[in-house]
Amino acid sequence: MQHIVFNQKSITPSKVVCIGRNYVAHIEELGNEVPEQMVIFNKPNSAISQTLHYLGPTTRFEGELCLLVENKKIAGIGLGLDLTHAQLQNSLKQKGLPWERAKAFDASAVMSTFIAFDGTWQDLRFELYHNHTLVQYADYSLMMYKPHEIVREIQRFMTLEDYDIIMTGTPKGVGTFQKGDLFEMKLFEKELPLLTSIWKAK
Repeated sequence: MQHIVFNQKSITPSKVVCIGRNYVAHIEELGNEVPEQMVIFNKPNSAISQTLHYLGPTTRFEGELCLLVENKKIAGIGLGLDLTHAQLQNSLKQKGLPWERAKAFDASAVMSTFIAFDGTWQDLRFELYHNHTLVQYADYSLMMYKPHEIVREIQRFMTLEDYDIIMTGTPKGVGTFQKGDLFEMKLFEKELPLLTSIWKAK
């Protein structure tokens, strides 16, 4: 079983629940339609990794704000990279087939540590740097579906176990990467740094 760190303690999520198409600019970036309802899919525990692995030239990175659930509520926040086999996903979508082969493979949910958060959600923002260049930026206002709304919608049809992770969607700026590339992701509450995570593609 794969683990993450929350408040300096190792814990084991049962799954990662992912929100797709939550930023309009990213929807337009990939040529998709704005959905009529929240797009939700899952990654298993085996998808969780604290290491970024290079998996081929068409593997896409997507930086995301992540939520940690405990007692059916948001207990913590973190950062993550949602990895996608982009060409395979496009092929599956064209055939109307599920995305699991392209989205739920081993080590496809690269996670930072998680911290407790009791601040102001509207003040949150994150930045993702790829080889020292800012490639993704998002704040609360850009999200179509906000964190607490996401939790409520998921729980309408799915049980969230303690320490499950929710990946809340990615803003524009996604791309591919190479072995040895460096990623630095930063989370802020206004100008206050809350969390920084660094991954080097192995």
